[in-house]
Amino acid sequence: MFIGHLPAGYLITCGLFKPLPLPKNAARRCILAGLTGAIAPDFDLIWCYLVDHGQHHHHLYPTHWPLIWFSALSLLLLWAGLVKNKYPVLLCVVFCVNGIVHLLLDSLVGDIGWLMPFDNTLFALAHVPAQYHPWWLNFFLHWSFMLEMALVVAAIWLWRRRRKASLIEAPVE
Repeated sequence: MFIGHLPAGYLITCGLFKPLPLPKNAARRCILAGLTGAIAPDFDLIWCYLVDHGQHHHHLYPTHWPLIWFSALSLLLLWAGLVKNKYPVLLCVVFCVNGIVHLLLDSLVGDIGWLMPFDNTLFALAHVPAQYHPWWLNFFLHWSFMLEMALVVAAIWLWRRRRKASLIEAPVE
């Protein structure tokens, strides 16, 4: 997935506003946490290209291991049950949930090791055939890119709708 992670993060985060007991003024911080979580698994690209020199697919690194993300989410939910001020923990939960959604989206055509580190088998719903040069053109001309475009359109639609609603609610000076 190339451009779908941030729009998906926005959609997921906005969907979490109602079920999570977040303060009214927490929307911006929550969206920032969600968008950061939505791309956090790909922070390994820095290591992949600057240190590893692209010798291994970045989906093999621990930042793309579901076990890490689900373990972190479980610990955060336990922590949320123990502390009085749940706001910082809930921001971390939003971050983690979006990291997990990132892995789900990458599983469409991106090979994720759902059983890592116990089993190195990589899973993907579909594979993108290498037919075109440059390599990224294969992804842009694949059906999965239409899903990414749908996420972009849905996120823009929701953003405009939320913006319009906030302008209506704002007091007129």
